[in-house]
Amino acid sequence: MLEVKFYENVEDSLLKFAVIVARHNGKWVFCKHRQRNTYEVAGGHREENEKIIDTAKRELFEETGACEFNLNSVCVYSVIGKNRVNNSGEEMYGMLYYADIKTFEKLPESEMEKVYLSDDLTIDWTYPLIQPILIKKVEDWIFDNESE
Repeated sequence: MLEVKFYENVEDSLLKFAVIVARHNGKWVFCKHRQRNTYEVAGGHREENEKIIDTAKRELFEETGACEFNLNSVCVYSVIGKNRVNNSGEEMYGMLYYADIKTFEKLPESEMEKVYLSDDLTIDWTYPLIQPILIKKVEDWIFDNESE
């Protein structure tokens, strides 16, 4: 079983991933990997000596073609349990972001086959035990920030 936790912050060196929940003109932005029939939000591994914010910007562009966007950090998250990107099952940390995408370029050549824009969240997830929880956290963050 997987467990997702949220934190205000953790030691920067613990952050291994950036995940970016994005919207464009009021629609959710999802990616479809070339080797899967499921959808996911943009995100990926932090490269050596890369700032986590730069990981988020790079992954958002590589996986969606987003070239103009507002990017906001939401919180730190962790996942405990074995999954596609964690064979050990130990707690792994990432930074969760929200992006409001203004413009896209052509999707760069990558593992992503296409970008999918949707009014709702009822799709086949690549990580069904993780992604809906992260998206809910971002929805709450959006609501809290719009009502201020």
